[in-house]
Amino acid sequence: EQNTQAGNNIEPTRQPAPTAEAGPVQEFNITKDDHVRGDFNAPITLVEYSDFECPFCGKIYPTFKKILSDYPDKVRLVYKHFPLSFHPNAQKAAEAAECANEQDKFWEYHDILFDNQANGFSIDKFKQWANELDLNTKKFNDCLDSGKYASYVQADEADGQKRGVKGTPATFVNGQMISGALPYETFKSAIDQILSK
Repeated sequence: EQNTQAGNNIEPTRQPAPTAEAGPVQEFNITKDDHVRGDFNAPITLVEYSDFECPFCGKIYPTFKKILSDYPDKVRLVYKHFPLSFHPNAQKAAEAAECANEQDKFWEYHDILFDNQANGFSIDKFKQWANELDLNTKKFNDCLDSGKYASYVQADEADGQKRGVKGTPATFVNGQMISGALPYETFKSAIDQILSK
């Protein structure tokens, strides 16, 4: 079954993924083209592979907001798309966020998606939220309807798969994967350990 849940904190793509993985440290080349929240030059980078429709990604969203608030100048969050095939609106939600990004509102749109996740997604809602953010709705709607960013989103997912991502959320803390919506303390402990070196 594609959408069996491993434990209670991850949505695997195929088979259940372990909650923490001591795999190889991954190298990320983060540029200004990436979606970065927090201080761009922060010493600690969280690279999150996420799916806007995944409930566990929704669960970790406030955790990361708290981390960024508790570690200003120390932590930056980088968002990567990993829409799971069994979430019918995940791919389009990711494309909608990229269309919002064209108007410099990626993170505002990211937050609207997670804040409204429980109410369900649809193309109409994606367009309505763009309107609520005062985006140029004609530009946004044309972008979304055209599938302009479909391949961009799929490239993020392919990159995640190459790095061993099997489900969402999967977060790399300075290149080391932590898989699943683990508690704040798990991330705090990993961050404090790096900072103490």
